[in-house]
Amino acid sequence: MIDFSHKLVAILNKELPSGVALNALAHMTIGLGAQFNKEILRLNDYVDATGNTYPNISQMPFIILRGKSNEIRKVLVSAHEKNISQGAFVHTMTGGTYLEQLANTAQTSEEQLTYYGCVLFGPTAELSALTKKFSLWKD
Repeated sequence: MIDFSHKLVAILNKELPSGVALNALAHMTIGLGAQFNKEILRLNDYVDATGNTYPNISQMPFIILRGKSNEIRKVLVSAHEKNISQGAFVHTMTGGTYLEQLANTAQTSEEQLTYYGCVLFGPTAELSALTKKFSLWKD
């Protein structure tokens, strides 16, 4: 097994319907990925025997966990304190247009947000310590 120096983890709100959670996961992951280059994320292009290319697939496992909104918030606070790269998705980022979502988020205090999920990328040992109490996502 390859020993990766960094780890990629998502924690999704277990109280959400799967479709809503997966939508949040997609938004958070593209946002987090935009912060990094191909090398640190260990992205490769896969090519099948027919010559079709499947670009930018990470060598690293992507661990998907589940938790409650308040647990996700606590992990984000701890990750921020440790300078671990992160992304998050909250309830105000849904419904209406993106302009309405931006306005709703700007008018909502952090304590009032319901966290749909977070994604974290950082040193394996630090992320393992932060996320060890969470269970794997299951539908």
